[in-house]
Amino acid sequence: MTVQQTALSIAYLVTAVLFILGLKFLSSPKTARRGNILAMVGMVIAVIATGFDTQIVSWTDIAIGALIGAPIGLVSARLVKMTAMPQMVALFNGAGGGAAALVSSGEFLRLLNSGEAPTWYQMLPIVLSCIIGSISFSGSLVAFAKLQELMTGRPITYKGQQIVNGLVLLGIIALVVMLLSGNVTPAPFVGLIAAALLLGVLAVLPIGGADMPVVISLLNSFTGVAVAVTGFALNSTVLIISGTLVGASGTLLTTLMATAMNRSLANVLFGAFGAVRATEGGAAAAPGGGTVRSASVEDVATLLAYSRSVIIVPGYGMAVAQAQHAVRELAQNLEKRGVDVKFAIHPVAGRMPGHMNVLLAEANVPYEQLHEMDEINPQFESADVALVIGANDVTNPAARNVPNSPIYGMPILDVDKAKNVVVLKRSMNPGFAGIDNPLYENPKTIMLFGDAKDSVSKLAASSASA
Repeated sequence: MTVQQTALSIAYLVTAVLFILGLKFLSSPKTARRGNILAMVGMVIAVIATGFDTQIVSWTDIAIGALIGAPIGLVSARLVKMTAMPQMVALFNGAGGGAAALVSSGEFLRLLNSGEAPTWYQMLPIVLSCIIGSISFSGSLVAFAKLQELMTGRPITYKGQQIVNGLVLLGIIALVVMLLSGNVTPAPFVGLIAAALLLGVLAVLPIGGADMPVVISLLNSFTGVAVAVTGFALNSTVLIISGTLVGASGTLLTTLMATAMNRSLANVLFGAFGAVRATEGGAAAAPGGGTVRSASVEDVATLLAYSRSVIIVPGYGMAVAQAQHAVRELAQNLEKRGVDVKFAIHPVAGRMPGHMNVLLAEANVPYEQLHEMDEINPQFESADVALVIGANDVTNPAARNVPNSPIYGMPILDVDKAKNVVVLKRSMNPGFAGIDNPLYENPKTIMLFGDAKDSVSKLAASSASA
């Protein structure tokens, strides 16, 4: 082994260690920033080291790519709002899957132009990388479009959908067999990529916004697997390690989130959850025909100010209204009055894994105040007020006591066990899952209708002057 090869091996080993440490630190909000920095340093080392690899033909191509990509990434990261982070995650994840597919396509062209017939074991990682990367790319674009509201966030279904998906999958398998059996020509390879792109679109169309956190996590794991397989095609240790880490962590997170919803991954992918809209009522209409009580800002502010314990439950409504800073201000004002304030975080609240944690961290809410579902649920019974801000489906008691409900069995935040429940919503319309929430008819519940940011800001002002 030459000195250069030894140096590359050491650099890739350091990169792998930094990636592993980065993932470890990302497991806690307190150390997440440190984890990001370590992972970024590892990536910089990997990129620089790869540039000195003898297999790299020209630095010019790398420089051109960096000059194009770096400004796009920098500007996007600087301009994106925290509330739009799920869309950004989906888009960047898709770019990773697409990059893996493109690199493998380049390796395919290199083998074709080498003058030697590629063997099946040379073609296998190339084919797998192109399939998985293409699915991740097109699926992530659909997820982005749903989250950005460029298309409906509801599941898009049609008659015979699963049959169509099955036929596309069979077509992909047939093309793979052709390529691995010696028919290594551009036509079946292009057809394979086109079919994989189509399957990615068709697979994500029937998935609704309520299931988007699980889908984003799954597509992220797909991208990791595609990168790892590309590493086998290129004989690149750093790609194998980094891709495996991303794929494994994404798969684990996907499983944990599906478990948190008490649903199988197959049900998430093929159940078209939320496809049927519930009847939409007005601001005074109750989903079950019961009585819904509404209150003024002054009434709610007084209730909060004279409470001893308040648990705030953030949801997608807080994200849409960009109310996280107002929520932090409200929490601070209540704490000045001696109120114990905690935040209850459901694993699938929002539209991406950790969505609420990201928003509240961006608003400088102390990490110690953020409590996961299993930790906070026993504390609701002793809480004077549970303040629900746009969290519809993760607080729905139907998950516990309505056997025919689509969310029956899903673990929820036990807000209905608090002494008083205050729900901030624009109207009585159901959430992304399209399911009415009997919590709103609970005698302990009062509704504060209006834009969440405006309502919370008024509550914060009232609590400061009360």
